[in-house]
Amino acid sequence: MTQRFYFDTSVFGGVFDKEFEDATLQLFEQLKLGIITCVFSDLTE
Repeated sequence: MTQRFYFDTSVFGGVFDKEFEDATLQLFEQLKLGIITCVFSDLTE
């Protein structure tokens, strides 16, 4: 079973912030590989 992480808007915005860009891209890579599962609200969508 993969770990589930709740993503709010600040996680998606991290790609556009130099301070968080690398960590955010690594997180999205783990998501793409199926290591983690992204959970988010309708409002975030």
